[in-house]
Amino acid sequence: MPTLICDCNKTMPLEPKALGAVLNETLTLHSTLCRREAGAFEQALAQGDDVVVACTQESRLFGEIAAQTPSAAGVPIRFVNLRETGGWSKDAAKATPKMAALLAAAHLPDPEPVPTVTYKSAGRLLIIGALDAAERAAELLADTLDVTIFSLGAGQEGGLQERRYPVLTGKIGTLTGWLGAFELTWQRNNPIDLDLCTRCNACIAACPEGAIGFDYQIDSASCRSHRACVKVCGVAGAIDFSREPQDSSESFDLVLDLRATPAFTQHAKPQGYFMWDGQDARALIELRGLVGEFEKPKFFVYKQKLCAHSRNEKTGCNACIDVCSASAISSERERQQIKVNPNLCVGCGACTTVCPSGALSFAYPRASDQGVKIKTLLSTYVRAGGKQPALLLHSQDAGARLIGDLGRAARIDPATRGIPARVLPVPVWHTASLGLDVWLSAVAHGASNVWVLMTGEEAPQYLEAVRAQMDVAQAILNGLGYQGEHFRILHARDARDLAALDADLQAPAAQGVAKVAGFAVQADKRATLELALDHLVEQAAQQPEVIALPAQGSPLGALGINKDACTLCLSCVNACPASALQDNPQSPQLKFIEKNCVQCGLCVKTCPEKALSLIPQLRLTPARKEAVVLNEMQPYACVRCGKPFGTLKAIEAMLGKLAGHAMFQGAALERLKMCGDCRVIDLYTDPNETRITDL
Repeated sequence: MPTLICDCNKTMPLEPKALGAVLNETLTLHSTLCRREAGAFEQALAQGDDVVVACTQESRLFGEIAAQTPSAAGVPIRFVNLRETGGWSKDAAKATPKMAALLAAAHLPDPEPVPTVTYKSAGRLLIIGALDAAERAAELLADTLDVTIFSLGAGQEGGLQERRYPVLTGKIGTLTGWLGAFELTWQRNNPIDLDLCTRCNACIAACPEGAIGFDYQIDSASCRSHRACVKVCGVAGAIDFSREPQDSSESFDLVLDLRATPAFTQHAKPQGYFMWDGQDARALIELRGLVGEFEKPKFFVYKQKLCAHSRNEKTGCNACIDVCSASAISSERERQQIKVNPNLCVGCGACTTVCPSGALSFAYPRASDQGVKIKTLLSTYVRAGGKQPALLLHSQDAGARLIGDLGRAARIDPATRGIPARVLPVPVWHTASLGLDVWLSAVAHGASNVWVLMTGEEAPQYLEAVRAQMDVAQAILNGLGYQGEHFRILHARDARDLAALDADLQAPAAQGVAKVAGFAVQADKRATLELALDHLVEQAAQQPEVIALPAQGSPLGALGINKDACTLCLSCVNACPASALQDNPQSPQLKFIEKNCVQCGLCVKTCPEKALSLIPQLRLTPARKEAVVLNEMQPYACVRCGKPFGTLKAIEAMLGKLAGHAMFQGAALERLKMCGDCRVIDLYTDPNETRITDL
C-alpha cells in the first residue's frame, strides 16, 4: 500500500526518512502533489493496491484523476489530514511521531461488512403547514416528488386558485414511522369535503360572517348557522353540516413539516422527516434525493441473554432506553428484554456506551476495530519517539471541521498554537459511541489523556452519559494512584470557540502506565473492561482494598445486605441476569461474585424484604472474583421427618404472619412446619380432614 506525502508548497515540516522508517516504506517528499507532481499519484495508482494520500484538501481532485486513469479502476484511496492536525501547529517540528501514527492507522484494513437496514421510498411526500406556505414548498418539489398537503389553515395568502395538489384537512391524530413508512392518522371534522370542493369561491362570497377562508374550510367558532354556503354550493354538494367526523389514515414516504413545533419530540428525528422554516434550502435539496432504495448499516448487536433490563416483570437497567435520542429503544418487560427498532436507530452508539452488561454492542465500526485503530495509533506514536500521547475523539463532520479551522488559524494567527504534537485526533462515528471500557483500554495501551470533543450536535443526554462514564473512569485511575486528569469533555461549536479549544488542548499530560498493555479490545465489553482493569491495577502506584465509584453510570459494584431483614428466600438469585448472585444447594447461603455484578438493581427491586442495596465500587482484592457468602442461616428441620427444607428465620416469619389466620389453625398451622412430602402424608392420614370420596 503506497503512501504519498506532501508538505503543501513547503508550508509544513515533513521528515520522509523518519516517517518511512516507522512505516517500513521508502517515502518521497512532494510539495505540489495535487499539481505538478500529480504523476506520482498516477504511478501509485498503477500498482493496483490501496493508496494512502496525506492530503484532504484536494481529495476531490485526486478522485477525479483516479476516475480518469483506466488502470486505477476500483483502487481505494485513503486520505489523511496531516496539515491541519499538526503540520501547521506551532510545534509542528515535533509532530513527526503523530504524523507516523496517523499514516499507520490509515493503512489498517477496512472494517468487515455488517448487516444493513433497507429503506424504500417512492417519493410520496406529505407537507404539513399553512396552505399558502405548503403550496410554495410544493412548487419546489413537485417535479420530483408526489406531493400531498395537510392544510393547517389558509395562512396569510390562502391557497392557489388552481388545484394542483391533493389537500387533506382535519385534526391530526398521530404521525409515526420513518423513511418509506410514515403513517398519518387524522379526523375529518369539517363540513366542507375538499375532495368535492371545486374552489369556485361561491361559499366564501355568500358567508355573512366570513367564516370560510381560502383554505376552503369553515371556522366553526365564527359560523352562525345561516347555511347560505350550503345553498350556493348546490350542484357540487361539498358542504354538509350533518356529516359525522371520520377517522382516516394514509401512508407516505417522506414528511416536510412547516410547523414551529415538530411532530416528533426526540432529539434525533426519523430519517425521511424534515422541518423547514422557509429559508434554508438544504432540507428541500435532501428531500429531492430521497427517492429509491437506500441502505444503512445495522449499527447495533443485541444479546438478550446478557440484558439486565427486566426479570419477573421487574424493571432493572433502563439506561439504553433513557439515553436513546431517536426513541428507537422500547421495553418488552413481559419478554424480559428491550426492543431496538433498526429503522429509527441513527447509529450514535450511546446505548452501547451506557449498557453495563454488554448486551448492546456497537457494530459499525465494532469496538474491536476501534481498539485496533487506537492501539495502532499509540504504539506507532511511541515507536516513532513520541511521549505522553493524548487521544482527541471527535465526530467526522462538525468535529473534523473545527479541527481544520483550528489548524488554519494556527497557520495565520501568531496567538493560536493549533493541535499539539502529542495530541492524536481520532475521528469516530459518534462521540457518544465509546465508553469507559475503550477509554481505560487506551490508557492501558499508553495514552496519558483521552479527550472527547463535543460540538453541540449531540443530544443533551449524551453529554450527561459521557460525563458520567468519565467520572467513573477517572475515579478508578485516581483510586489507583494515577495522577492528573485523564478524561475530559472539550466543548466547541464554531469559530468563536477556537481560542478556548486551543487553550484546552495545551493541558498538561496526566500520569500514564509505566508499561503498555498488549491485549486487544474484545467484542465483549465486560471482557475488555476486565483486561484493562487488570493491567491498570498491575501498573498502579497504590492498590487500596476498595475504590468508591460514583453512583451514576457505574457498571461495577458490590451488594449491601441487611441480614436482619433478609430471610434468605433467594428470589434475588433468580432475578440476577449476570450470575452475580448464587445459592448453595447444600446449605442455606446467599453468595455474591462482585466481578459479575452490573449494578442493574434487579435484585434490589425483587427482594420482598427490601434487604439489598447497591454499592458502586471496585474491589481490588482477589475476593472480587470469588463467590463470597453474603448471608447464611440455620436450616429449619421438618418437625415430622427432620429433613431441612427452609431457613429457620423464613419459617418462623411465615408462622408469625399466618398464626392468626382462620385457615391456619391447629393441624393446618402445624403442617407449615413440615417439608412438602410430610405435608401430603399428614393431610391424607388425618382422620379429621374431609376427602373428595366423602362427598
